[in-house]
Amino acid sequence: MPQRKLLRRSRSKKVFAGVCRGISEWLGWNVTLVRILFIIGSFIPVIPGFLVYLVLWVAIPKESA
Repeated sequence: MPQRKLLRRSRSKKVFAGVCRGISEWLGWNVTLVRILFIIGSFIPVIPGFLVYLVLWVAIPKESA
């Protein structure tokens, strides 16, 4: 049985808080694609993107050292 990968913020390969990198590693996607999707999603006026990022920053734990 394959081991499930946990969603964690990246400690080493990050631009700001490691949220997009952590999501990309968890999904197995390219980090650039995740960042572009986040930027595009930030233009949706229902919930500003920076608020979503802040919530994810607090909710997703850092990966262990």
